Amino acid sequence: MLSQILEGVLSYLPGVDHSMKGTGGTISSRYCYSVWLRHLVMARKNGLSTIPHVVAELGPGDSIGIGLAALISGCDKYYALDVVEHANSDYNATIFEELLELFRDRADIPGEGEFPRVKPYLDSYDFPHDLLNEKHLDYSLRPERIAKIRKAIGNTESDNSFIQYKVPWDGDTVIERETIDLVYSQAVLEHVDALWNAYDCMYTWVKPGGMISHQIDLKSHATAETWDGHWGYPAVVWKIIRGRRPFLINREPFSTHRAFLSQAGFEVLCERTYEQRSTLQKDRLPEKFMKMTAEDLRTAGVFVQARKPL
Repeated sequence: MLSQILEGVLSYLPGVDHSMKGTGGTISSRYCYSVWLRHLVMARKNGLSTIPHVVAELGPGDSIGIGLAALISGCDKYYALDVVEHANSDYNATIFEELLELFRDRADIPGEGEFPRVKPYLDSYDFPHDLLNEKHLDYSLRPERIAKIRKAIGNTESDNSFIQYKVPWDGDTVIERETIDLVYSQAVLEHVDALWNAYDCMYTWVKPGGMISHQIDLKSHATAETWDGHWGYPAVVWKIIRGRRPFLINREPFSTHRAFLSQAGFEVLCERTYEQRSTLQKDRLPEKFMKMTAEDLRTAGVFVQARKPL
């Protein structure tokens, strides 16, 4: 705990950069390809009939590679929403070209052997020919269309661009209401402080019948010695650990996400939990976490997809 407290204290010192630029995530084209196709395959399994036209990503990270995969696969517009500007234009250009080759080759989805910690897990990692058939790919990979996406990578300011990069985003007005087919994120919602606002915004943005798709990592993210130790810190200790950093983790358990989904109005289509044995004693938890359920205490992550009712 001392090292975690020290990191928080250092963030208060003058001259210390606490912007937290760089997430170490989306700098691999194969990772971006894998994540997008996993969300897409699961959405198809849960009722998606066609490729979504307009998508939005919360927290794209070091590149907009997952969104570029979405565009290459046939999406018409992509919104990237982040708190801190992480995405690197050099990464974006390189990853785009590598993604193109993966789609042109109809490459299988990189699975658990290559990315053992990436979820959701799939029953099959074969390329999804049923959703991305040859007729569809002939359209989405047309040279003139690819040229427009390539141009948009360096032009995210124009309202007419394929790509809208909004940093920082704040509130539901950043995207026109009921214009999004799919909102997704990968290990991001655990970092959002105003979590209820995020779910409420997503409900505002998504079209009736549209979907959200989120992989949420509920572990301690190196803020504690154990995977669940972040729930054991009293509020005053956590405030020191958090420090002045623009984001860390919000410490909300699975039941909070489930409640916010329901309160926002979403219909849950899929809920896959990933469990680990709890290291905590419930009667010794801080007051904030005394009401955590037994399910909360063993849920280290969850993949959820939900729909806005028609």
